Amino acid sequence: MQLYNLDNTKVIYNKYLPIKGYVAINLFGLVFARKEFKPISERTLNHERIHTAQMKELLYVFFYLWYGIEWIVRLFQYRDRKEAYYNISFEKEAYKNQYDLEYLKARKKYQILRYLSNL
Repeated sequence: MQLYNLDNTKVIYNKYLPIKGYVAINLFGLVFARKEFKPISERTLNHERIHTAQMKELLYVFFYLWYGIEWIVRLFQYRDRKEAYYNISFEKEAYKNQYDLEYLKARKKYQILRYLSNL
């Protein structure tokens, strides 16, 4: 396991998290990335930073609670795990803005509410 600090984002490269098929996962502001994707792209790093902003706004615990509940709702709605994942409001915001490396500078608080739909 290797820890790197990339522009105030801590990235831990390892072979266990996230599960295969994913590049990175953000857990309480720490980004875990699979070793084979080292170094992770600026796009991926920005995606995870957007999640960190969302977590901070919702005091972390409410982020995970909301995320889990919304994933279950989306799973019933789409009956497909990947489709459910991509339609979670947090993921919609992160995927839509991951290429805009200036997004977090202009992002307003609780921007996540703009991405809620069909709950």
